[in-house]
Amino acid sequence: MSKIFEEVGVLDQTFKQKTLKNGVNTYIHSTPKFKTTTFYLFIHQNLARETASKTALLPFVLKRGSKSFPTSRKLNLFLEDLYGTNMGGDVLKRGERHIMQFFMETVNHNYIGDKNILIKGLKAFRDMILDPLVENEGFKADYVNQEKEILKRNIESLYNDKFNYAIERCFQEMCKGEAFSIYKYGTVEDLALIDNKILYNYYRECLAHCPMDFFVLGDIDEEEITEIIEDIFSFERKEVKQVKTDFVSKFVQEPNYVEEKQDVSQGKLTMGFRTNTKYSDKDYYPLMVYNGILGGGTHSKLFQNVREKASLAYYAFSRLEKNKGLMLISCGIEFEDKEKAIDIINKQLDDIRKGNISDYEFDSTIKSLVNSFKEAADNPSMIISLYLDSIINGIQRTTEDIIYNLSKVTKADVINVAEKICLDTIFFLNKK
Repeated sequence: MSKIFEEVGVLDQTFKQKTLKNGVNTYIHSTPKFKTTTFYLFIHQNLARETASKTALLPFVLKRGSKSFPTSRKLNLFLEDLYGTNMGGDVLKRGERHIMQFFMETVNHNYIGDKNILIKGLKAFRDMILDPLVENEGFKADYVNQEKEILKRNIESLYNDKFNYAIERCFQEMCKGEAFSIYKYGTVEDLALIDNKILYNYYRECLAHCPMDFFVLGDIDEEEITEIIEDIFSFERKEVKQVKTDFVSKFVQEPNYVEEKQDVSQGKLTMGFRTNTKYSDKDYYPLMVYNGILGGGTHSKLFQNVREKASLAYYAFSRLEKNKGLMLISCGIEFEDKEKAIDIINKQLDDIRKGNISDYEFDSTIKSLVNSFKEAADNPSMIISLYLDSIINGIQRTTEDIIYNLSKVTKADVINVAEKICLDTIFFLNKK
């Protein structure tokens, strides 16, 4: 094993799993490493057009007020008294899962000698999720309307963010007919159809039937915190439905080319690939190294050959969508340089398939990946996020597992995984 990996060390990041009486899965990891205690609740839903806008809207409405704290101001003042406890919600898109995410981070009670801080925080956290402000059998109408307007602006703002717009459009074209093509915030048209009662009924349906994962990370007693969660988050549920991500293995003979014209000052070239490798596969480790060599940093082939040597791109990188088995190459170029850029990008792909990988490219990629996962191991939210990916894919994988398995990757492994990667779609945002 190389010195890079010897210096990492092995830390226990195993979450202990238990299912509560109402079917909520808890994942608890006790560690003295952090001075805070971090809580996450994930509510899983199938990514679908008919529910996307409602799923995206819910966390933001729930943040606005509960029966105990009917305004954001009252909740924030309460949290300030709890030594600056932080609480909030958001929505995630992981493969073809649409996930409502709620989090709370509070100072560890062991450092202040007051366990009531933990209890008070968890009760407020519960109230935000399970005891919202309700009027006339629906959410508070003003809150729903205000959050709808904010979400509408977020959806519309994508059009003006040409960098992310080109990426999203490439995924949409690439995954036509697949749930992954749906934008995580839904559509303006569907959003307009939602009112406070429709959203509240959908909320109750999610609480009753959607799978839930509750994470706790910090210097806590695992048995004690399980009992506290069982008590505070005891609510009636019904039969839990199945939520899964469909993996598509696909080899395209002739890539799809899509061009869109707008008033833009720079061309946006995005190339979408099928990796034909699942996150749960052993080949995923060589795939991470492949992606790093191709476009994962300043040492990468795309950065060095497309941006630096050819001076074609303002930026050039590749990234993986691990829960769906996709890879994306993105670069900003002059409009007339499109064909030249595609040719140089294709040469980089061919070079990796042929084994033209320098020691510098390989070693720099490994070091970069190791450093990123070492940083993740020092961040409670990142630890939980990575473990969530493992749960979604039916495996158990910690940052230490990933670092250890990266140590075994060889150039031959990278070449083998390169053979499975197939160009699916080219999207080019051109000028009018």
